[in-house]
Amino acid sequence: MKIVKWEQLPPEMQTDEVRKYYDILKKKRVSLFFKRAFDIVASLIMLVLLFPVFLILAIAIKFDSKGPVFYRQIRITQYNKKFRIFKFRSMVQNADKGSQVTVSGDARITRVGRVVRKCRLDELCQLIDVLRGKMTFVGTRPEVPKYTEHYTPEMMATLLLPAGVTSLASIYYKDEALLLDAAQDTDEVYLEQILPAKMHYNLKAIKEFSFWGDIKIMFMTVFAVLGKEYKGDHDDVTVKREQAQEETTV
Repeated sequence: MKIVKWEQLPPEMQTDEVRKYYDILKKKRVSLFFKRAFDIVASLIMLVLLFPVFLILAIAIKFDSKGPVFYRQIRITQYNKKFRIFKFRSMVQNADKGSQVTVSGDARITRVGRVVRKCRLDELCQLIDVLRGKMTFVGTRPEVPKYTEHYTPEMMATLLLPAGVTSLASIYYKDEALLLDAAQDTDEVYLEQILPAKMHYNLKAIKEFSFWGDIKIMFMTVFAVLGKEYKGDHDDVTVKREQAQEETTV
């Protein structure tokens, strides 16, 4: 995985705020090389081993509701480039015509989709995007253009690397839908509260980037899916999650 020359970055990324993160990554050439090598080898092996799971999910999705097996949506990845992400469809067809954030009781989610989303199986096919180089195993989750247009100059630094399947922000905000349940305007709450908090971890990950740090985050993701709770160092994360959980149990 290479970092292009500063002059080759898109104009919107050639700012002082991005430069400090760019300089950090330029010194991590060895870690970046192993990061991409790991992405290629691991994604290829996992795609072969998980083919039976892919087949079962595809059949279940087709029997459960009308529509394609895969959900292809425009997202943003490295250098602010657009790509069509692969996800197993967990919502009814044309669900993205409404809000592009999802709450826990969202009526657009299908029966199979609820199981798929809970276990994060909808993201398994992103292994295809990792192999293609559009994504990486660990990195900032890919947002839709609607939200990246609201990035601050510093947030643009997260686009120095490919979008990721998982991240620290994904782990700490795995119950993101619960935080949005009580919101009257989910897009507004996401942009003004959740996105800035998640970016705290995304930017921190770039500052502290290392290949072995990525491996650690991948193991944390597995444990998080299995039910382990992780507490972040950002004040809002644990408090909001606990408040949301209390409200849903009342």
